[in-house]
Amino acid sequence: MGSYLARRLMIAIPSLLGISFILFVVLALAPGDPFGDIASNPNVPPEVRLALRAKFGMDDPVLVRYAHWLVAMAHGDWGFSFASRIDVSTLILQRVPTTIYVIGSSQVLALLVALPIGIYAATRPYSVFDQIANTFAFMGFSLPTFFTGLLLILIFSIKLHWLPFVYQADLPGSGLEWVWGNIKQAIMPVTVLGLFQAASYTRYVRSAVLDVSRLDYVTTARAKGLAEKVVVLRHISRNALIPVVTMVALQMPAVFGGAIVTEQIFRVPGIGSLLISAMLANDTPVVMAVTFVFSCLVIFFNLIADLLYGWLDPRISFR
Repeated sequence: MGSYLARRLMIAIPSLLGISFILFVVLALAPGDPFGDIASNPNVPPEVRLALRAKFGMDDPVLVRYAHWLVAMAHGDWGFSFASRIDVSTLILQRVPTTIYVIGSSQVLALLVALPIGIYAATRPYSVFDQIANTFAFMGFSLPTFFTGLLLILIFSIKLHWLPFVYQADLPGSGLEWVWGNIKQAIMPVTVLGLFQAASYTRYVRSAVLDVSRLDYVTTARAKGLAEKVVVLRHISRNALIPVVTMVALQMPAVFGGAIVTEQIFRVPGIGSLLISAMLANDTPVVMAVTFVFSCLVIFFNLIADLLYGWLDPRISFR
């Protein structure tokens, strides 16, 4: 296991270097000037603007700027936010807990909904339950998150006044009242993201279980007289989860990116809203850092998926 992890990390390093270089060049060539507001401000002398550009190396060649960024990243310096006037690492760390809480909860909800419904629907194909589950699954991933988010706001916030539609990271209070307040304000964004993912997961779980159910060893298990519950849980579901793990692992970075819309709707102060505000302000150090974090997530969750394969299928060895 240790040697396998070491090899994967060695493979990940050149991949991350290539990704970071492409991202840096694209952002460097993109139109816009992070010091545009300063340049148009008559109260700021031109020499001050030139001094700032020289300090941050904005006029250096792209390769020189990338080399400086790479060395700084290796020392833990993620850059300086031109818009927020603080270190990028500090800015991201302020947003990460909220994003992990909302997205993590939504993924737990998606799996809790998709796994039992998908497995049960596959064991009773073309039944009434299967048709209802398929109908709701198609509706779930056909409706965009901005529509369902606004619909929930209209019903539960404006009409019923049950839930707040603006997320507060620094919610006042303490104790159980503070915990309940955080749960209430997370219900709608978690539900929107979770049910959207659960719809696609349900279809995929159902398809994977149906494929495994037709294999010979499942027929042999039934012929031995094993209970149907044992056959489904031990012989079908566990092997059917292998392709599901792949999909969930590859979907996780996309979920972080797709949460941008939901975070904007509910004003969730997460990584997604930070990326949008940084792009609007031409804050390239923040955009570079956030997109690089998303790239790291792709590699990280691929590694998690490979490790889960060995747990689900003992025949898979890490060599």
